[in-house]
Amino acid sequence: MGPRTRFTARGAVRGPIFGDRARIGPAGVPPPAPRRYLVPPLSGPQGSRSGSVAPRQARPGPSSDPVTMTPAVRLVVGLGNPGSEYAGTRHNVGFAVLDHLAERLDTLFRGPSKLDSWSGPRGFQWARADVPPDAEDAPEGVDDANGEPRPAFLLKPGTYMNRSGDIVAPVARYLAKRGELAALPSEEPVPADAPMVPDPASILVVYDDMDLDVGRLRLRPHGGHGGQNGMRSIIHRLETDGFPRLRVGIGRSGTDAARHVLSPFSPSESEDIAVSVAQATDALMAWMGGTDLADVMTRFHSRWNQSL
Repeated sequence: MGPRTRFTARGAVRGPIFGDRARIGPAGVPPPAPRRYLVPPLSGPQGSRSGSVAPRQARPGPSSDPVTMTPAVRLVVGLGNPGSEYAGTRHNVGFAVLDHLAERLDTLFRGPSKLDSWSGPRGFQWARADVPPDAEDAPEGVDDANGEPRPAFLLKPGTYMNRSGDIVAPVARYLAKRGELAALPSEEPVPADAPMVPDPASILVVYDDMDLDVGRLRLRPHGGHGGQNGMRSIIHRLETDGFPRLRVGIGRSGTDAARHVLSPFSPSESEDIAVSVAQATDALMAWMGGTDLADVMTRFHSRWNQSL
């Protein structure tokens, strides 16, 4: 396969597109309430191919708002398989998006030993970043370029795809326990050693989808796993499918699906995927910068459809 195009913060370059690589207000003024993202109920049988399960409901309590610092971390997860033998394959396009996102944010991935007070499973890469506010989401006539940055946490599970939830769930609960990621409220006091229940609306997963043509992108606020084993694992471990996801099309094979997802893109497909990785990064930057998911979907789906 010939060299491919990849997009960085400094423009398009030739080469492989996949890499391994409490705010308090003024005196007497309460801090603004955290944003809440409502997840509508799902329809369809639980035993369907999509594996839909009803989103986990917040336990009743004094407040129905997620418990969090303001602004809260937004967790972005990219799925793939570890190891150089899988680099550049269709199944690793989630890693490609996270690598490009880290480049845009000028941050580096680290191992679990560098994560403060982490005592959970090993085998993942993470990065933190402060994301500039989404300028396009600012009210008309208001320059939000100097607004407060939003914290983000990027995560690449180092397990094989079908065990992605073994990393995503404990990391999400770790962030919620630390008060960084929004957590669903409890009607009773939570013991110090009890795991927090992360607000699924604060977690977005990027992964490959054979049901979309190569390079097509789709954002959704919730849904089933659609036969994707990494999503199946995450839904199982989080006990909800009510979290946002960004699907990146890799095209469908004629026969052997397992061989197809582990195959590299053709030279012509690589051009389309490089563009899609950059477009996906733009949408994630908007969401991490504080824009509601519904607004991100409206804005970027329109752009993506026009580029077809």
